[in-house]
Amino acid sequence: MITIALPKGALLKDSIELFKQVGLDFSLFLDKSNRQLQITDSTKTAQALLVRAQDVPIYVEYGQAQLGIVGYDVLREKQANVANLTDLQFGYCRLSVAVPKSSTYRRSQELPPHGRVASKFVNSALEHFHNIDLPIEIVPLSGSVELGPITGMSEAIVDLVSTGKTLKENGLIEIDVLYESTARLVAHPLSYRLNRDNLDQLVAKVNKIIND
Repeated sequence: MITIALPKGALLKDSIELFKQVGLDFSLFLDKSNRQLQITDSTKTAQALLVRAQDVPIYVEYGQAQLGIVGYDVLREKQANVANLTDLQFGYCRLSVAVPKSSTYRRSQELPPHGRVASKFVNSALEHFHNIDLPIEIVPLSGSVELGPITGMSEAIVDLVSTGKTLKENGLIEIDVLYESTARLVAHPLSYRLNRDNLDQLVAKVNKIIND
């Protein structure tokens, strides 16, 4: 039986709809009264695990799931050893550098050396500033990073942006985009290579839906 790691949050509904199109129904996860974290499809050929989005690549890397759906942002940040198979073309967002609108900074390069940048995406932020040769202190936060500049704790933030509404409401503007992100289908490398449980057939069905 194939095990699939599905992400809680913004990607869940589209993920479930995608698998429904290939004949696997995990829609019980959308029922607010449901408390199960593992369910088996009625075909008995696959089961799904409902996990935090940040944990999807970990479950796949360690072989607890053969497939998973995860945002490219999480995939890149976690640097997990998984096979990135398919861009699923939903869940678009971008990882950006943002500063207060009142700030004079309009490019990452203009930030002060050894200044502070608040972010949940520590690895991605470090990589960005390393690439432009600007020494920066990353302040790791797990939520509400917009408060960094508002409280004066940081000059800027690195965070995900979809509509930009949250930035605007907190008086922040984007000055750089590190990369764009969409949902990705990932696989456990060895399971995919050995085609365990006919994994490639399921992947082929997903690819056909995405490419049609």
